[in-house]
Amino acid sequence: MILADHNGYLELEHLSNIELYYSEPEKFSAEFVTIDGDEFYHITKVMRHKTGDEIYVTNGRGKIYQTKLSSILKTELKVEIKKEYSYENKFRDVLFCIPKLKSADRFEFALEKSVELGITNFIVFASKRSVAKGTKIERWEKILLSAMKQSLRSYLPEVNEIGSLAEIANMDGEIVLFEQNSEKNLRELKIKPDKKYIFVFGPEGGLDEEELNLVGESQIYNLAENRLRSETAVINAASILATLL
Repeated sequence: MILADHNGYLELEHLSNIELYYSEPEKFSAEFVTIDGDEFYHITKVMRHKTGDEIYVTNGRGKIYQTKLSSILKTELKVEIKKEYSYENKFRDVLFCIPKLKSADRFEFALEKSVELGITNFIVFASKRSVAKGTKIERWEKILLSAMKQSLRSYLPEVNEIGSLAEIANMDGEIVLFEQNSEKNLRELKIKPDKKYIFVFGPEGGLDEEELNLVGESQIYNLAENRLRSETAVINAASILATLL
């Protein structure tokens, strides 16, 4: 096994140019990986890979494998594992709670960029000032998977939906709400090891007073001196956390 460095990035420079694929953990054995579904189609029909080609596959649980395509069947293929690389998920105890936004494109952009920056756990909730309705878990999962592969991450992000901020407030972990008028900036937060942090973002109109009162004043932070769009706030927080962890 070749371990990653302490920042969780593979040391081999050429991996920055690879095409990364995903297969479910149960499809891995000690020597082979089975790939089917959309990934099978992309490998064989879009990229037109042939037996003997080198392919990189992740199990979404912190491993990337360098493999060789050994066989192509009608609906699946098999690759032989040659090398295994391990990553550490430094964001394992970070949960991003993002409200439904009026613009689906902006919401999905925030999800995508957060994954590129390393976030792996998401909750979507309906804030009192949220305008958007409906659930698109399957679509969100596809966006998260695609972002993981594009950014060469090895942890498949998870997304769940919850009814309200009040439910989030009852979860285990330290809750941090973002509000522009707070005098404390996120960079002042002292991250403690092995402690779960729940970061809550507001919708276009911000969190209302009742929602802000669900936590103490000491748990409310700002992200910038100026007002940020909701999706920008999410991405900015992910970027700041990357420097704190």
